[in-house]
Amino acid sequence: MNRKPSDIFELSPQIVQGLIGALSECVLEKRVELFQSILEERTRYVTVVLEDIHQSQNASAAIRSCECFGIQDIHIIENNHKFSVNPKVSMGAAKWLNIYKYNHKQNNSLEAVEHLKREGYRIVGTSPHASDVSLDNFSIEKGKFALFFGNELNGLSEIVLKNSSEIVKIPTVGFTESLNLSVSVAICIHKLTARLRNSAIDYRLTEREKAILLLQWLRLTVKSWRSIEKRFLAEQLFHNINK
Repeated sequence: MNRKPSDIFELSPQIVQGLIGALSECVLEKRVELFQSILEERTRYVTVVLEDIHQSQNASAAIRSCECFGIQDIHIIENNHKFSVNPKVSMGAAKWLNIYKYNHKQNNSLEAVEHLKREGYRIVGTSPHASDVSLDNFSIEKGKFALFFGNELNGLSEIVLKNSSEIVKIPTVGFTESLNLSVSVAICIHKLTARLRNSAIDYRLTEREKAILLLQWLRLTVKSWRSIEKRFLAEQLFHNINK
């Protein structure tokens, strides 16, 4: 599942803006304003990675939390367990996000780690057994980071743990050793994104990223977007020919 249409990236910024204008005419102004205000708080400074989650409802709840707190990209590693969104749990959150799956026959965890490293992310594991750093003391200033969460039974794989620059623990004071997966995700991203928004860090999307997402979301909203875009592009071609 990859909600990052490649055709949009092939379009010039001018064409993207033109398509946004064409589709916006079919949407209530308040809806477009809502999209724009949400985009102002979207971030790729932090991304969430779910490794081989056993129960889809937990992953779906985690995705819902990510959308609520402005995380745009989610990475799903499928080693032994396939993931499908549970719409009753995610409440439609998934369609507004970019969700990437790693589901080859082998080496999915390593592929995700290497891909995110190439994108400039710090690999940060989470574990109730961590001794590296507590969530409250984790540094967000060192650069963007990918938070890895393991499955409910076994936690993170050795591959992820070995490749993590840091391993974060949520401090607790009770007898129970660990929190539910979706609760752990919600606590981590709530605390870290709140700190991010109160910092001087440039965590927001670029203007190009916001425009691409706005077009993507308008496509999800306007049923006839293909015919509208086709007509707009035909008109652009006609104008260019007759210049």
